[in-house]
Amino acid sequence: MPIETAVNIADLRVRAKRRLPKVLFDWIDGGAGDEAGVRASIDAFAAHRFAPRYLVDVSRRDLSKDLFGRTWGLPFGVAPTGFAGLFWTDGDLLLAQAARAANVPFILSGTSVATIEEAAARGVDNLWFQLYAARDPSITRDLLSRAQAVGITTLVLTVDLPVPAKRERDIRNGFGAPLTIDARKLLDAALHPAWTLQWLQRGGMPMMGSWARYAPKGATPQAVAMFMNAQLYATQTWTDLERYRQQWPGRLVIKGLQHPDDAARAVDAGCDGIIVSNHGGRQFDRAPTPLESLPAIRAAVDGRIPVMLDGGVRRGADIAIALCLGADFVFTGRATLWGLAAGGLPGASYALKILKDELDVTLGQIGRTTIAQLTRDALWGM
Repeated sequence: MPIETAVNIADLRVRAKRRLPKVLFDWIDGGAGDEAGVRASIDAFAAHRFAPRYLVDVSRRDLSKDLFGRTWGLPFGVAPTGFAGLFWTDGDLLLAQAARAANVPFILSGTSVATIEEAAARGVDNLWFQLYAARDPSITRDLLSRAQAVGITTLVLTVDLPVPAKRERDIRNGFGAPLTIDARKLLDAALHPAWTLQWLQRGGMPMMGSWARYAPKGATPQAVAMFMNAQLYATQTWTDLERYRQQWPGRLVIKGLQHPDDAARAVDAGCDGIIVSNHGGRQFDRAPTPLESLPAIRAAVDGRIPVMLDGGVRRGADIAIALCLGADFVFTGRATLWGLAAGGLPGASYALKILKDELDVTLGQIGRTTIAQLTRDALWGM
């Protein structure tokens, strides 16, 4: 069935579910604990209504948005989503390619299958790099050096995973890196032949590219994944942030802050932007939703640096709501990952198109013609 017959992001989710083994679909779809954070993030958008204005000429609408001195084609980009290469061969690279074609930023995950260098070759102008600091500081320094060497100018330091989350779907399914194969997973794979054939054609478990050089020489993909896992969840403090600021010459964006005092301190520490995020509800399901914490973060920053948002975005109208409530830019992770898992590059590109078209229609429906006109008075009761 052609990918273009999908009507919305929910349809892409259904197609991804059909193609992927349960262990992989649940990794994308699930969250921490009771998954209350996942549901609440979506419900926070649904709780808002617009205040349409009519008798306005909306025949021409402009969705472009300025951020960090550049005009992007859309006011949203692709959030970092780990292990994309497990869901579709070269998945990280295809997401980068789709983002470049749409002229939006793509944040390469710190747990990508593709290397930093491979992703940069697909379009470094649109590429940001997510840093998951390693327990070994020399690895962190080298990751920063590699990102700088290929021309990446925006680093995204993710700080909202101080300890491993309890993701109960993954525990029940036995998901891990490396992805181990047992009788239950073999049966599941047999029921999803399209994904399984692709998995076999590429030789099974892919190498976690950016981490391979730090593992022992000759390490298998499984051994590299185990090494990477052992390095993650490094302790991070404000002192570490100051060190990263000294080591990184480009823009430094901090992702995951939700307390206004932390936001103010990040500005003072030299950060160039903040992405308000609850990690898609995947890390801590009792944290506030990004929409809930956005106003306080915005007030604490007081216009000194851009405040961005990710988490819970499923519709173009969600993007408009976030912008109305003060976000300077929006990111979405699951939407494009579902598109990728459902249809590779065409699927990822189509996910971006769905959100773009829905955002465009939203502007027309509420009597706005530019992204700058999405302010609080565009929402009912504000």
